[in-house]
Amino acid sequence: VQLQASGGGLVQAGGSLRVSCAASGRTFSVYDMGWYRQAPGKQRELVATISPSGSTAYPDSVKGRFTISRDNAKSTVYLEMNSLKPEDTAVYYCNTGYYKGSYYYPDYWGQGTQVTVSS
Repeated sequence: VQLQASGGGLVQAGGSLRVSCAASGRTFSVYDMGWYRQAPGKQRELVATISPSGSTAYPDSVKGRFTISRDNAKSTVYLEMNSLKPEDTAVYYCNTGYYKGSYYYPDYWGQGTQVTVSS
């Protein structure tokens, strides 16, 4: 499985950015997908997941600002980020995974894309 993330960059606080992740090597449409982020010196944090049917989940830290979506025909998952804050600065990683109960377990990871939010 290969996951190729793109679309990161530098944006001012309050701005928007969309990152994408193209998947190959697996039947994309049947898997849960997720985005994590990791800031320097911090643990990796789950920021969004989406099921094959399009059900989404977010932690409170990004709820209402971030939107995850998927295009199964293109085997691509997106993360739209609005009202960005400096604390959103991190490397963003996409992954495939699965839910077991209420917990999401990532299995394959992409290489990450840097998002930097300036104040």
